[in-house]
Amino acid sequence: RLFAHWEAVASTHRVSLPRDMAGPIAQMARHSQCREPVPYVSLSQHGKCEEVAYEERQYPAGKWACVTMGEPMYEQSISMSFMKLMRYICKENSVGCYLGMTVPVVNEIHLTKEGTKLEREVLTAYYLPGEFQQNPPVPMDPEIHITERAPLRVITRVFYGMTTEETILREISLFWELLGSADTVLQETYIVASYENPSIPQRRNEIWFICQA
Repeated sequence: RLFAHWEAVASTHRVSLPRDMAGPIAQMARHSQCREPVPYVSLSQHGKCEEVAYEERQYPAGKWACVTMGEPMYEQSISMSFMKLMRYICKENSVGCYLGMTVPVVNEIHLTKEGTKLEREVLTAYYLPGEFQQNPPVPMDPEIHITERAPLRVITRVFYGMTTEETILREISLFWELLGSADTVLQETYIVASYENPSIPQRRNEIWFICQA
């Protein structure tokens, strides 16, 4: 039943779910309550009437497992990348065991020069749990790369639901309206951070605007 549910979700992303994903899906479901947050420091929060509209954060340098895909649709790229990362997290690694889930999983996107569409290539990254930061298990999949990502300062805003090219472009536009002009953030590169697995319909996401170094 769990596999059928994920299969239905995958089909909404125009992706077919291979049978060998049944094991990783079951393992993720068993450990769903146990997720390690990616460490960060909150620098400031902005909002009104007790509600946080956006937050500025500092993320330290750290090791991430990264996959880059360039499928015709954004949802296809992130779905296929996440399946690869799930296999790595669940068993297909040099220690041969479940590594543990961290949140959020981040998707780095680029806008075209006109700013009206997303570039095809999307980088999806999973932060290695604390116990593996010094000595990351080697992926069996050659398309997964372990990368030391530099410290990152971001301005973040929460949104809920499915992430499609349309919803992401809308969220970026809404966030720009809220911020007004900001010379301190990048205007072509953004991050979509996902806190729940794709089978949850009203899942929590964030748009991250990246502060210039």
